[in-house]
Amino acid sequence: MAVRKSTAAKKPRAAAQSTAKKTETVVEAGAEVAQSVVEAAVKTGTETAAQNVERAVTTTNEQVGKASEAMSAGYGDFSAMGQQNIDAMVEAGQIMAVGMENVSRELMSFAKASAEANAAAATKMFSAKSVQEAIDLQNAYARESFDKAVAETGKLTEMSVKLASDAFAPIQTRVNVAVEKLLKPTAF
Repeated sequence: MAVRKSTAAKKPRAAAQSTAKKTETVVEAGAEVAQSVVEAAVKTGTETAAQNVERAVTTTNEQVGKASEAMSAGYGDFSAMGQQNIDAMVEAGQIMAVGMENVSRELMSFAKASAEANAAAATKMFSAKSVQEAIDLQNAYARESFDKAVAETGKLTEMSVKLASDAFAPIQTRVNVAVEKLLKPTAF
């Protein structure tokens, strides 16, 4: 009978080890899902920012093209106007560079915060006292990560739209000046 007891004692221990391995697998899978959600959100924010920048560049190119056509029509101070347009393009480029730096800084900040949150969540999950507690922690973390990713994407989109608007402003001013000169009646 002593042999049977030791065999019986091993079964709960093996079951506990099996449960621990399953819990670890569930926790790892949850962490992977959370990480992929964060990565997807960052990717979406980056893609949105890139699309907004691309739209701004396209619009800028169209406006510069229109301004160039208007100037070639032959108004007197073409040289001065050309220099002012170049200055506006340089100013727009500087605004865009600073803005992209700010967007990049925000992306890096979000990525760093996400990595820290991942580590903290993993620590909490590994210290869970039951499978249910680990699952609850994972679910809470996944929800929180998703909410943060959505908020960050909105923030990045807002930053990108403002950047495109700000960068286009000096060029728009120059286009307005060109249109005014073209529409002004010539004195003969």
